Amino acid sequence: MYIESISPEGIEKLEYASFPGKISVIDSVGAEFNRAILYLRSQKVIGFDTETRPCFGPNQPRYGVSLLQLSGPEKAFLFRVKNMGMHRRLCNLLSDKRIVKVGAAIHDDIRGLQKLKEFTPGNFVDLQKIVWEYGIRDKSVKKMTAIILGFRISKTQQLSNWEAETLSESQCKYAATDAWVCREMYLKLMKSEKNPLVEEEKL
Repeated sequence: MYIESISPEGIEKLEYASFPGKISVIDSVGAEFNRAILYLRSQKVIGFDTETRPCFGPNQPRYGVSLLQLSGPEKAFLFRVKNMGMHRRLCNLLSDKRIVKVGAAIHDDIRGLQKLKEFTPGNFVDLQKIVWEYGIRDKSVKKMTAIILGFRISKTQQLSNWEAETLSESQCKYAATDAWVCREMYLKLMKSEKNPLVEEEKL
């Protein structure tokens, strides 16, 4: 049984955690890209997220997707799709129905990637659309992580420049963690008993 909602004070009491594995930043198609695809294709479930350079004013241009994050249990890959584009093999991976891709609020992420190259998404799971089945009302990644996994994640890099020439260590950690926790939450939920919210509680 999970709690329905968690307060900011409740989150404050939890320990910080972040992706514990190896993080690789990939900005071109080559040997490292091939190894990444091979690893991700060997997984049954991968965590999914994207980052976009923030826009701070109405007159600023809207930026496209900068980064695509895909994570397994011990390796996470940050594809700098703004630089390298959406390679055919990356599109094929995201279309593959045999691999579950788990994220949160994935509709806009997928749409942003499709602007770079058209593909048909296959077997994506949006945590925001399934947590109510387990009695959880909160929808933000930070709150869902606290409720389901029992730790807190840092969001300080969320509005950083994802088109910077070099991504900082904290940016990489943040980006990998966001994809990884989605995978971990999904796997935990799949082992949990359902306890759906009633209709009026879902509002």
